[in-house]
Order: sequence, then structure tokens, then C-alpha cells
Amino acid sequence: MTRLLHRQIHHAYPRAVGGEGIHLIDAAGRRYIDASGGAAVSCLGHQHPAVLAALHAQLDQVAYAHTSFFTTDVAEALGEELLAQAPSGMSHVYLVSGGSEAVEAALKMARQYFVERGEHQRRYFISRRQSYHGNTLGALGVGGNAWRRAQFAPILVENHYIDPCYEYRYRHPHETGEAYGVRAAAELEAKIHELGAANVIAFVAETVVGATLGAVPPAPGYLARVRDICTEHGILLILDEVMCGMGRTGTLHACAQDGVAPDLMTVAKGLGGGYAPIGATFVARHVYDAFAKGSGMFQHGHTYVGHPLACAAALAVQRTVREERLLDNVQARGTQLEQALHARFRDHPHVGDIRGRGLFWGVELVADRGSKLPFDPGRRLHADIKSAAMQRGLMVYPMGGTIDGRAGDHVLLAPPFICDAAAIDAIVLRLGEAIDAAIADRRAGDH
Repeated sequence: MTRLLHRQIHHAYPRAVGGEGIHLIDAAGRRYIDASGGAAVSCLGHQHPAVLAALHAQLDQVAYAHTSFFTTDVAEALGEELLAQAPSGMSHVYLVSGGSEAVEAALKMARQYFVERGEHQRRYFISRRQSYHGNTLGALGVGGNAWRRAQFAPILVENHYIDPCYEYRYRHPHETGEAYGVRAAAELEAKIHELGAANVIAFVAETVVGATLGAVPPAPGYLARVRDICTEHGILLILDEVMCGMGRTGTLHACAQDGVAPDLMTVAKGLGGGYAPIGATFVARHVYDAFAKGSGMFQHGHTYVGHPLACAAALAVQRTVREERLLDNVQARGTQLEQALHARFRDHPHVGDIRGRGLFWGVELVADRGSKLPFDPGRRLHADIKSAAMQRGLMVYPMGGTIDGRAGDHVLLAPPFICDAAAIDAIVLRLGEAIDAAIADRRAGDH
């Protein structure tokens, strides 16, 4: 009898008792390849000795100091590490305890930026349908995950949406990727005109859309055009790289591959690799200067921001990624994963799309490839795939509601940066078996 309120009350969860490299181990001794990094978190896998040593050393020094009284050496060192490789124009970071907190901080920073400038009328955020920015009320308010929002909609802040940049579903048959990117970005400009540019605070977007759409990268030129539109109309660009950032797509920051620098950027999961709860909001110099020359403060805070143990974990993770040149492995294994997924599913009658970057890939399932018709949502195919994968010693991150919050199924892959070639082959082999088994079981159930 558990005393915990689990995510799924009637589900019997296996108990994790150990980890080793890319594997988690349950109480029965069964090993699972963590091919999703939990939720794209465990970039270094489990029980990495360098991170464990850093946590032990920090615990011996100082475990906690509230940031209204002190800063710490480890927090300052982490700030230096992050800013040394930050997107152009970034000057400071604000440390928090996770992705939702990072987005909350970014939203407040964006609003306060305009207040400091005397533009008190600015009140609107624009984001995209089928996005996800976190589960706190502010982050959920700007998010476009329909299922997560539904029951809380009456208490969420007002937000405005445009369509996602989602080539598989939205690009016209004879349209180039570049032309589609321009057309998709034009929706943002139209929404700004509708609301009045002087009333808009920021556009919020995941650089590569994670859990809700399943590793959907921007169309060619889309983000660059979005950046120009925001600049032309005097609004801020907030890029959410909580899931896709910190090396996951093959560069430390996903937006680097599109040649774009935002005004505010959020990171979390791969920042600390799951060894401690931590996230961060990157702040561009002009945003920081507005605070510094105005009220002299950021009117926000949480008890555990800049927690020394979390900072020690993140610093060790980031130094390990850099010193061991693990982004080279992300690129190499990412190319292998892309090729292996296409080889396994290219002719699969129920795989409609394979998309992603680096070690961040999504597989979208369809009932019919020609029409792109999704499976009946009532079948919950994604849940069956997760179960079938676990039975085969594989952890993946499937979700439903891919298309509109109700219909559509996809599987997200985000394996650790330390994977070798054999691990990638095993992931694709087991995933193929799980998808085939789940679909076969559903067909049998229909009869």
C-alpha cells in the first residue's frame, strides 16, 4: 500500500533501485535501457562518477545558503560556465529548480522588462498550439498542450496562439520547406498586428518541440524570420530549450543550428542531468540593463534557487560534457540513430513521420500513411507502446494527442549522450518490436 500520490493512481510502478550508465535497474534486477533519459533528462546516464564526486564534495562544504543572504562559489562558477558558451548577447543567468520555474521566471522577466521601460500596457504573450512550457499556472497558461490545460483553463492567464511549425501536417504538398517556414512565421506577424505590437510582451516557443509534438524541428528559415519579426515589432523572443537544449540536438543550444539568439532562454533537464533539480533562465544584456538601471532588482524568487548541491551537479555535468567532447558523440550517434530509424521504419505501414536532431527523435504513428489518418484516440496506442517497450527492457517517451491534443500518437527518443553504437542498435531493435507488438495487440482486440 503506497502512501504516495502517483501520477497514475491505479498503475503498479516497478521500483528503481539502481542505475548504471544507460540502464536503470528495478527491484527484481531487471535492466532497462533509458532511451528517453526519463523525460530527456539523464544526458550522462546514471551514477556517473564525476557527478557523484562533485555532489559529495559540495555536501562537505556547504549544502544550503539562501540567496537573499549569500551567493556561493559553486553558483558563481556555474554562471561562468554557462555564459562562456551562451548564445550571442546573453550576459546573466537566473538559477531555478526546474523547467517550469525557468519559464515562470522568463515570463516575469519579460513583463518587468517593459515595466522598467515605462510600457505598462504590455500584457499579451503569443505562443503556439501543441507546445508545452511547464506545469505551473503561468507556464501552463502560455503552453499549447490542450490536454494538460483543459481542466485548469478557467484559472489560467489569457494567452494568444498561432499554429505550430509542423511540416508533416502543415506544409503543402508542393511547398518547399523554406516557403513553408516563411508562411508559418507570417502567422506570428499577423497575430501581432491583430493584438497591436505595443500590447505584446513576447513570443514564446520551443526551439525543437518536445513532448507534445515529438521532436519537431523548425522549418528552414522559420526561426530566423521569427527573430526578425520580434525585433521589427519591438517584442521579446523567449526560446524554451528545457527539453531540447544543453546538447540534446548536437549543439549545446539548439537555436545555434538556426543562427538565432533569443532575448530570454530557458534550460533545465540536460543542465543537471537528473542528478539534482535545477534549471536556468538566460538573460540578454538589454533585459538585464533595464533592471539594473531601473528598480535594481528582479521581483521574483524561490526558496531553492541557486541551491549549492544542484549547482554542483550541473557544473559537473556541463564540465563532463565539455571535457569529454560528448557533443561529438551526440552528433555521431544521432546520425546513426536517424539512419537506423529510417532503415527500420521507412516502409512501416503505420509510421508516418520520423523527425529530430542529434539524440532527440520522434516517430509519429498513423493508421494510414497515405492519408496521415491517426489511430482512434480511444485505443491509447501510445500507452500500449510504452508498456510493450518496458516489457522488452526499454524506456521510451510516447504521448497521445500529437495533432490537436486529442488525436495522434508519437514516441519520443532522447537517449544519454554516452550511448555507443551497440546501444543505438538495441534501442531501435526493441522499439520496433514494441511498436509492432502494440499494434498487433490492438488489432487482435478489435476482433
